[in-house]
Amino acid sequence: MAPQCVHPSSNLSPEKAYLSLIKSGTPTTPTVLMDIYDQLRPIVPAFLLGEWAGGDFDTGHPVTRALKRINWAGKTFRSTEDVDPIVVHGEGGARIVLETYGNARIREVKFRGVVSAAMIYDNKPIIDHFRYVDEDTVAGMMDLKDGPPGYHFYLTRYRGTTSTQRSRL
Repeated sequence: MAPQCVHPSSNLSPEKAYLSLIKSGTPTTPTVLMDIYDQLRPIVPAFLLGEWAGGDFDTGHPVTRALKRINWAGKTFRSTEDVDPIVVHGEGGARIVLETYGNARIREVKFRGVVSAAMIYDNKPIIDHFRYVDEDTVAGMMDLKDGPPGYHFYLTRYRGTTSTQRSRL
């Protein structure tokens, strides 16, 4: 039996529809997410600076399972040239850089017809493209060269007390 998919009411703004999907936690489809993502506004790279908590949607995409296995916590953007693309939860909830993914940088990249901030991995064929949801939330879509398309995730500004630690995980 296929999972029931959430499709937000068409009378919601794309931002409110996206936030509704986050809040519901209910399975959805990449098509529904793409329809909303394509309506969201672009952001500039500087908007991403700081620490972010990560989350994603239950679409059945294999990246979701992989990130759950490593206990994905989010991303840290120290500057446009210095990004930790994969931060995980360590002992006691500490945010620790998963160095096997290397570093990344932020650039403006045209994706799906819109120029917006994108995070480009230094050592992996991956680009994460971002769009504005609200001042504390961005929509992300992974462009994975060697994998299936359609991985949608989101970042929320990290407000915790534990800063990201650099560690050899």
